[in-house]
Amino acid sequence: MSTCTARPALLPVLVYASLTSAVVSSLGMLLVPTISRDMDVSVSTTQWMLTVNLLVGAVATPIMGRLSDGRHQKRLLLVSLAVILVGSVIAAAAPNFPIFLLGRALQGLSYGIVPVTIALARRYLPEESVRPAISSLSIAVAAGMGVGYPLTGVLASELGFRSAFGFAAVFLLTAAAAVHRVVPDGPDLHALRGTFDAAGAVLLGLGLSALLLVVSEGSNWGWTSGWTLGAVLVAAVLLVAWTVVELRTGDPLVDLRVFRNADVVLENGTAIGLGAALYVGLSVGGLAAQAPTSTEYGVGLPLFWAGFVMLPLSVGSLGAGRLVRMLTRRVQMTTMLPIGAAVMTASAVRLWQVHDNLAGILGGMLLFGIGLGTTYAAMPALIARNVAAVQLGSAVSFNQVLRTVGGAFGSAVSGAVLATHLASDHHPTEAGISLAFAVGAVCSAAVLTALCCNCIRDRRGRSRAAVCSDTREPLHADRDTD
Repeated sequence: MSTCTARPALLPVLVYASLTSAVVSSLGMLLVPTISRDMDVSVSTTQWMLTVNLLVGAVATPIMGRLSDGRHQKRLLLVSLAVILVGSVIAAAAPNFPIFLLGRALQGLSYGIVPVTIALARRYLPEESVRPAISSLSIAVAAGMGVGYPLTGVLASELGFRSAFGFAAVFLLTAAAAVHRVVPDGPDLHALRGTFDAAGAVLLGLGLSALLLVVSEGSNWGWTSGWTLGAVLVAAVLLVAWTVVELRTGDPLVDLRVFRNADVVLENGTAIGLGAALYVGLSVGGLAAQAPTSTEYGVGLPLFWAGFVMLPLSVGSLGAGRLVRMLTRRVQMTTMLPIGAAVMTASAVRLWQVHDNLAGILGGMLLFGIGLGTTYAAMPALIARNVAAVQLGSAVSFNQVLRTVGGAFGSAVSGAVLATHLASDHHPTEAGISLAFAVGAVCSAAVLTALCCNCIRDRRGRSRAAVCSDTREPLHADRDTD
């Protein structure tokens, strides 16, 4: 923490700014059918509003995370909010779909907001408040999505999709004003002063873009087509080259040396697996909620009400986040991860088995929120504990990137499953919906298994250490007596 005194409103303002990511996320899946109709483009083409946002976010997040380790975090946050604001205005006023995509691309910077707010909290808040603050900032996105989706549905159904993007612009304007007023000015004199790793940024950006392009478009190209296999090869070469560059660079974009810590590896693996499970649950759950009842699984909700299906997600995330903060001093954060994963697994299984009625979907979303609130509150705090302060921004941002990559994989796999299980009315069949939910359940269960194995290994290690300590004490006692 710097010598500046934290202002009482600092954490609420940072949480408000981090909700930018939730607001922009809520402008995605729910509006695809509406924008397809209003802009007279196919649904598959409209999906690019998700893809381009995801691609830019995956590239921008590690760069913003690395810059947040530097001296000018407030300036970085304000510039990022300004760019996202411009993107929201462009999307709201776009006369055609290509211009609309440009706005969605600029909105992709929202994925990197959370690492910047965490860096500011680490800099200005008292040491005893940092860990709860990091947890609050991490779960703000999940909690905010539960509120953003209903609001988006109401605005888009009553006033058109442009009003939802207009609301996002107003929100961003107020967030930037609050940050400008409350966050202290001045550079961080204790921050890193190294050179920016431009080579690492380019290689990681291109590698992630190629990888996410595969998982986003593979079902359209064909998983064994030349385009797909070529993009996989390009992604692999670029990411291997990026790894080599990062390990040889003295001031890397992402310090891969922190992955020598087993806990950091496990936390990032958790981010990928649960990110995939989350995206499957949200996308397929939202689809089941809006599908007509004639499909045998659809609830038949109109757009106005479909967004409210995500509201329990917000309630569960907020409640779990508060509970985690209360239990921090009594329960280890490493224990919170398997607990959260267990709840998410239970949610995924529930959605798999009971997705043909509104109560089943709402119950699944509530459990999803509780699991997300628990795991997302624990992961950044564990990373902060296991890496140096100067590496925090890049480490947390890379964790955020892996959540995004996991979500992209979940989206691609579930999309491929649904594409191969279409009825004559072009809606997915019951078998396709069930299989997609099963994919999410398997992802969650795999993460839970890995976390439980790690807990067992840690307990055995502590037991051996305790036994060794007990056997040494009498020897020391005898020696002292002699």
